[in-house]
Amino acid sequence: MSVLKRVRDMTAATLNDRLEKAEDPVRVIDQFLWSTHQDITQSEALHRQYAAHTNNLLRQWKEAEQWTNKREQQALTALKAGEEDVARMALQEKVVHEERAERYRTLYEQSNAELVDLEQLLQTLRNEYRAVYDKRQFYVAKMESLRLQQRLNARYGNGQADTGNLFRKIDDKLTDIELEARSLRDLRRMGQEALIYAGETVKHTIDRELEQLKRKLQQGGSS
Repeated sequence: MSVLKRVRDMTAATLNDRLEKAEDPVRVIDQFLWSTHQDITQSEALHRQYAAHTNNLLRQWKEAEQWTNKREQQALTALKAGEEDVARMALQEKVVHEERAERYRTLYEQSNAELVDLEQLLQTLRNEYRAVYDKRQFYVAKMESLRLQQRLNARYGNGQADTGNLFRKIDDKLTDIELEARSLRDLRRMGQEALIYAGETVKHTIDRELEQLKRKLQQGGSS
C-alpha cells in the first residue's frame, strides 16, 4: 500500500513539471484527471473488497473467542459435576479455539491497517482530483482571457493603426489641396500683375507712337 502511495506522490509531483513544459496545459490536466479517476475507481473497488475481507476476519476472530469462552464454561460445569474427562475435552477444544482466535486476530489487525491506509490513499486521491480540477478550471479561464485579449488586439489594435494611417492620408490630401489652391491663387495674382504690367507697357507704346505722329505733323506743317 505504501508503494502505491509513493507512486501517486511521484505522479502528482511531476504534474507541475509537465504543465510548465506543455503547450496545452488543459490537455495535460485532463490526462492526469482521467488517470486519477481510474485510480479512484480501482481503489474504491479494492476498498470494498478489503472492507468485506476485514469484516469477515473480525467475525471469525470474535466467533473463535466466543467458542473459547463457551468451552471454558463447559469445562467448569463438568468439573463441578465431577466429570473431569469431559472437562479435559472441553479445555482441549478451548485451546484450539484460542489458537484460532489468535490467528484471526493477527490477520484482522493486518487487514484493518491496510484498509486504513487504503482509505487515506482514497482521500488523498479525491483531494488531489478536486485540487487539479480546480486548477484546470483556472487554466481554462486563463486561456479564454488570453483568447479574448487576442481578439481584442486583432480588432482594435489594427483598427487604431489603420485609423492613424487614414488620418495621415487625409492630412496629406488636405495639404496637397491647400498647396494646389495656393499655387492657383499665386498664378492668378501673377496673371493680374502681368496684365497690369502689359497694360502699362501698351500705354507707354501708344504714348510714344502718338508723340512720333505729332512730330511728323509738325515737320509736315513746317514744310
